[in-house]
Amino acid sequence: MTTHLDEYDRKLLAQVQNDARIPQNELGTRVNLSTAAVNRRLKRLSEEKVIERYTAIVEPGAVGYPLMIVVTVEIEREQIDLLDAMKRTFAACPQIQQCYYIAGEWDFVLVLVVRNMDQYNDLTRQLFFGNNNVKRFKTLVVMDRVKAGHNVPVHIDP
Repeated sequence: MTTHLDEYDRKLLAQVQNDARIPQNELGTRVNLSTAAVNRRLKRLSEEKVIERYTAIVEPGAVGYPLMIVVTVEIEREQIDLLDAMKRTFAACPQIQQCYYIAGEWDFVLVLVVRNMDQYNDLTRQLFFGNNNVKRFKTLVVMDRVKAGHNVPVHIDP
């Protein structure tokens, strides 16, 4: 189901993706709407799940997680109960920032932040070696976070 988005909705989405703390009166000025109209539109966009949530982006190294690791995982069996259990395990791990169930050679791609390699080693024992449904996994250590974000292009190209 796709929500109809007009030009004002798209302008608002572009603004709040860059800074969700912008006061609504300033948003109105930027997109040429009244504060009340901005409020109504943002409320509708949230209710329709176009805006999933408002959040702060924390720099991992600033809070003791300087090491980022990308892991690809291949599972043994794609039985729905085993697959759901794997998803729950990955979703519950606080060090896993992102988890994607994917098509192709691998079944999952995970993005983790850890304090150091010792912590990652402990996690591999819990998440992969300790799980009978993990066939193999591959570790990729991030050397430089070139671009990280969740902004979605909201403007329709002509």
